[in-house]
Amino acid sequence: MNAGMTRRALLDMAGAASLSMAAIAAAKAEGVETGPRSGLSPVLVAHQTPMRVGQVSLVVRDLDLVSAFYRDAIGLSVIETSPGRTSLGAGGTVLLVLEQRPAAPFERQGTAGLFHTAFLMPTRKDLARWLVHVARNRVRLTGFADHAVSEAVYLDDPEGNGIEVYCDRAPELWRWDGASVTMTTDQLNIDDLVSLTNIQVSDYATAPEGLRIGHMHLRVGDVARGQAFYGAAVGLDTTRQRGGAAFLSSGRYHHHLGINVWQSNGAGLRDPNATGIAWFSLEMKDRADIDAQRARLAAAGAAVTEMAGGFQTADPWGTTVRLVGV
Repeated sequence: MNAGMTRRALLDMAGAASLSMAAIAAAKAEGVETGPRSGLSPVLVAHQTPMRVGQVSLVVRDLDLVSAFYRDAIGLSVIETSPGRTSLGAGGTVLLVLEQRPAAPFERQGTAGLFHTAFLMPTRKDLARWLVHVARNRVRLTGFADHAVSEAVYLDDPEGNGIEVYCDRAPELWRWDGASVTMTTDQLNIDDLVSLTNIQVSDYATAPEGLRIGHMHLRVGDVARGQAFYGAAVGLDTTRQRGGAAFLSSGRYHHHLGINVWQSNGAGLRDPNATGIAWFSLEMKDRADIDAQRARLAAAGAAVTEMAGGFQTADPWGTTVRLVGV
């Protein structure tokens, strides 16, 4: 397999006739404009902030099928299993919890819920190795993009849950205008990316130990209401807002959370029995931060349920958020 064949295979998996079309598909996944590119950083800045994404749990109908996908396509390792539940992760850290409900209705289009879970690779070379792996194994992709702050590839799991796999640029290369960061959608330079690894063979058997969830992206019914909850109540800062979407973060990361209304404008409460996201967690090292969040949520009128290590609440559309210490 040569570089050209790799490039054509990736385009074929994305269902695109050109890299421009692939970039447009990714633009729909992040809602941003075109812009420049530069070098990348191996540092997981997303997990050096006061608050970070820890885990996500999905309700699935076919546990074996979905577990195998995250194991074989993403490279996650099975860490724990019990009847109707599988936990997967990297480096011994649980990132994904799958909960089986065989009779659950599939989540309806237009509802609030998961847009995608974004797995953050430690280095650009790790992303290149993974990209060769999925190309050689004919995993279908839905988009590619250079976002100025990162490079990203998009795909879906077998039950339609969105996934992003990406790596960050060095934070000193991110462009800020006050509190707003520039995020773009340009063509992903696939040839340059895969030049970092051997395209003749796949050496990506499992995810690197440092793989983590860098951000979550959710469908909501109203962006302003979502910003009020995740911003004023939870404590994240808005880093970008445009075109029916907003991006929020802790510690000036480009975003730990995206919210949009592209498919869900005006949506009400989610069906708690449907497939899709069950919960996701935000982790904090400082116990005082957890107490401050509990107070903010109480002041906002949000219901709080205590749990080991912290508490959980729900956003205005019923998506459960766990706020825990690490």
